[in-house]
Amino acid sequence: MSLKVVVAGTAAAAVANNIDALVADKVASRIAAKDFTLWGKEAESESSIRLGWVNSAVDSAPLVEPILALRAEFAAKGITRFVLCGMGGSSLAPEVITQTAGVELVVLDSTNADQVGTALAGDLTKTAVVVSSKSGSTVETDSQKRIFEKAFTDAGIDKADRIVVVTDPGSPMEAAAKADGYRVFNADPTVGGRYSALTAFGLVPSGLAGADIKALLAEAVAVSELLASDSAENPALVLGAALACTPGEMGNRDKIGIVADGTSIVGFGDWAEQLIAESTGKIGKGILPVVLDPQSQELHSGLADLVAVHVQADAKPVSGDTVSVSGPLGAQFLLWEFATVIASRLIGINPFDQPDVESAKIAARGMLEQRDAVIPALFTDSGVEVRATELSLSSNTVAQAISQLLAQLDDDEGYVSIHAYLDRTSVAEAAELRDLFAKKTRRPVTFGWAPRFLHSTGQYHKGGPRQGIYLQLVSEAEKDIQVPGRDFTFGELIASQAAGDAKVLGSLGRPVLTLTLADAKAGIELIKSAL
Repeated sequence: MSLKVVVAGTAAAAVANNIDALVADKVASRIAAKDFTLWGKEAESESSIRLGWVNSAVDSAPLVEPILALRAEFAAKGITRFVLCGMGGSSLAPEVITQTAGVELVVLDSTNADQVGTALAGDLTKTAVVVSSKSGSTVETDSQKRIFEKAFTDAGIDKADRIVVVTDPGSPMEAAAKADGYRVFNADPTVGGRYSALTAFGLVPSGLAGADIKALLAEAVAVSELLASDSAENPALVLGAALACTPGEMGNRDKIGIVADGTSIVGFGDWAEQLIAESTGKIGKGILPVVLDPQSQELHSGLADLVAVHVQADAKPVSGDTVSVSGPLGAQFLLWEFATVIASRLIGINPFDQPDVESAKIAARGMLEQRDAVIPALFTDSGVEVRATELSLSSNTVAQAISQLLAQLDDDEGYVSIHAYLDRTSVAEAAELRDLFAKKTRRPVTFGWAPRFLHSTGQYHKGGPRQGIYLQLVSEAEKDIQVPGRDFTFGELIASQAAGDAKVLGSLGRPVLTLTLADAKAGIELIKSAL
């Protein structure tokens, strides 16, 4: 089994500058030994309880047989469709695992009413649902769980026979799930969500859907000794040093492009994006990951602040300021986790907390409780309502509003971030806006389906360098859905999440343009024509 990292240009210079100290300080072996002092005194309260991922590939082995046994039990009952309700790390890793394995898993990581409705519209007689949450308090996952409980009950199906819960031992969700008679798989409580790919959170939905989870764990076990070695040849030390080309070193390269370049791994960039952004984006520092492909504008614009990391079938020497990474999926999960905490040590931040994620949650709850106090639109153009936060608009068209937002972009360090509070199953073309904005601005552009990005890059937007400008796209649901047992609908919830995030970003002095689309597809076309 091969796991390789090849570096060139400023990435190679960054490695040369840092590798000897990393080896001398025995950083790799200390991570493997769960030495929680590596990230400074202030981080110790968190790092001391968040290093379980180091051994996840071994510790999770006993989960394999029960998961496969449950899959066989479901198959015998004709249950072949699996839906995952989860956010952030609970959904991103299973999505990569199942897409790479070529097996079907319906990932419901949204509060968009249309996307929820699409997940509900499948054949419930053949459906089982995995509900994944460390505590169960996540409002999105709780709402998703409630709607499926109602759907099974309304269909005359025993919900306890169809819902599987993945959560931490001793969590409120575990107690509630056991009281309801659900099957429960416990995850390792010493593993944070974004490091949980090789725990029950990654394995249960993936294994039920048909992925070879035993092989996945074996791939990680096979490289564990290599990644723990205090050697300049350790790919985790090399990748970690390359990622940490931060302000003050190598020309202020604080952004990385994660490029799927001939790899058989599907969707890896989205998982790595969360890992890196949420781990490093805080106290005004951080690495901004941008998910790209070989044709993306950012790779051809001569950006002085971006290093490209190519995920390939076989890592090979690359030109320019680039990194090339190859290896099987299980090995790559562990490699990037090691590399991220190594880069975090070099940057000088705690990779295990997410202090700014809660601010958006609090603001969203406030908006939800005051739904009548909706900020009126500044104007409406072709069915698109336009609102602005920390952005003065002297316009009456969507095209002019976008132009005025882009005028706030710093040509040297800035980035554009598009937040699509849309149904990604029916308006997938919204993702095409990323490339169009990149070509328009010749600056890095990130694209996040909302609200799932709030559990990943949302931390970076608020805690990292204040370089971003933000475009929110919100759609009105074709058919809104009441959240059972709650006094709000999914449409009201997602609107509150968008408004709450805009409020927090605005409080940090960042400009936000919010476009509410009466018709999502027509609105996307209007934005495309505006560019």
